[in-house]
Amino acid sequence: MTAASASPAGVHTCDLLVVGSGAAGMSAAVTAAHRGLKVLIVEKEPRFGGTTARSGGWLWIPGTSLAKAWGIEEAPDAARTYLRHEAGNNFDAARVDAFLSAGPEAVDFFTTKTALRFDMPLTFPDYHAEAPGGTQGGRSMVTRPFDGRELGDHVKDLGLPLPELTVFGMMLGSGKEIIHFMRVTKSLTSAVYVAKRLSRHLRDVLRFGRGMTLTNGNALAGRLAKSALDLNVPLWLSSPVRELIVENGAVRGAVVEREGQRVEVRAGRGVVLACGGFPHDVARRKAMFPHAPTGAEHYSPGPTGNTGDGLRLAESAGGRVEDRLANAAAWVPVSITKRKDGSNGVMPHFIDRAKPGVIAVMRDGKRFANEGNSYHDFVQAMVKAAKPGEEIAAFLICDHRALRKYGLGCVPPFPMPLGHHLKTGYLMRGATLSELAKTAGIDAGNFEATVAEFNAEAANGTDPRFGKGTRAYNRYQGDALHGPNPCVAPVEHGPFYAIKMVVGDLGTYAGIRTDENARALDADGKVIEGLYAAGNDMASIMGGNYPGAGITLGPALTFGYIAGRHASS
Repeated sequence: MTAASASPAGVHTCDLLVVGSGAAGMSAAVTAAHRGLKVLIVEKEPRFGGTTARSGGWLWIPGTSLAKAWGIEEAPDAARTYLRHEAGNNFDAARVDAFLSAGPEAVDFFTTKTALRFDMPLTFPDYHAEAPGGTQGGRSMVTRPFDGRELGDHVKDLGLPLPELTVFGMMLGSGKEIIHFMRVTKSLTSAVYVAKRLSRHLRDVLRFGRGMTLTNGNALAGRLAKSALDLNVPLWLSSPVRELIVENGAVRGAVVEREGQRVEVRAGRGVVLACGGFPHDVARRKAMFPHAPTGAEHYSPGPTGNTGDGLRLAESAGGRVEDRLANAAAWVPVSITKRKDGSNGVMPHFIDRAKPGVIAVMRDGKRFANEGNSYHDFVQAMVKAAKPGEEIAAFLICDHRALRKYGLGCVPPFPMPLGHHLKTGYLMRGATLSELAKTAGIDAGNFEATVAEFNAEAANGTDPRFGKGTRAYNRYQGDALHGPNPCVAPVEHGPFYAIKMVVGDLGTYAGIRTDENARALDADGKVIEGLYAAGNDMASIMGGNYPGAGITLGPALTFGYIAGRHASS
């Protein structure tokens, strides 16, 4: 991977041009380069990694050797049955079969031939584990932490993690590391672990300007970049594609703007579009997100450069964007926080909703969903519960004990201070439920009645109204040390707190229509020669649903691999 200033303007030739440097683009590039193609990656942003670099780094791929190492042998058709159930009428048999076949092959290739490494917990339930074909584990894996120093000087060009998901700028690894930080005041082992982790991070920041223990999505982007480096794949940063080169109906390259000049990139085997979808394309959001009638009523934690470039490029060559999915994006509830530099941050709410002592209400003061359900399901319930013409927003509620034990949104647990978040209004507080309702603009009467109804059963660890804690995924995200239900406890110890949540996304689903080889299709369903799409630029194979942790990155890696393999065949 060469520096951004190494190639002159004019004409550049290669076998395969990859547009975008997230997991999909990088996996396509690494696969093709490993098979002997001359590959060029171009990236619009000044840093590489895209959405991947700030993601959780989880990948959902059934039937891998990692699962088999745990002794998990799925029934031959279980994953297909599950995806058929999840996708419903939008089930795409050819692409699903390609994913299920190539996914395990891709994992073996990357873990044996490149710098990629994964860890799979024995138990991480599918989000709808109780559905036909669902499982309690063996499909979701996370990228193993990576030493950023292995990237050399290129580490400075790696996209940074989302600030709201870091502690002192440090992105925590999933699972055990998060547990250590949450138990830092309760366990000597955890306290020692956290002290060592923070000390190492501080030393790295002082020496390198950032932490070098890369975890989650930062580790995935870093490991893929190291794999590209090892194959001498050039990466041009700050180099957006302005147009595709189409000759006789086939895509033969693209015009790239680089250092203020237009460079004609000729790509004999074609172009892979992996630009990250359209979470920040206001016009397309207006057209495809029912909850955002002007396109502005939506907040994405994804990179602001993800403005639908890949979709527009494909359309210019005759491609079509899928518009039949039940949900055009992977929804997540988010809260808008004020950073210390004055800018706004977008905080996704992944696991706090499932904790005991936490509930969610609409502005009318009433609960509307099982708070422990997946973020995608939760947002759909939130949208459905909103009154016509009312802002689509919900309030996450907890008492003082739950807040200091688990934290809430951007608010960390004890012993970290609350002052900044109270001062900015991100965290709202009331000595009583009525006072909190007044501060947050919630119907006080309904709110007090809702909490009383919930508490009456929560004391016994039950939630008859919505069944919080009755599903495998609920329990996984709850507190395993809290009983009898890891997700339920009364909201009773004042003062009380609230955080306002609105609708956001983790990536868009409505991408370019493709075949099972990741080749873009035209309006008649015919292949557009030389044009591939992967990642969030490709229409999701999930049919608008969200089956489990990693259902964007799993297909991204797999279809990137498929595109690179096909282009080099």
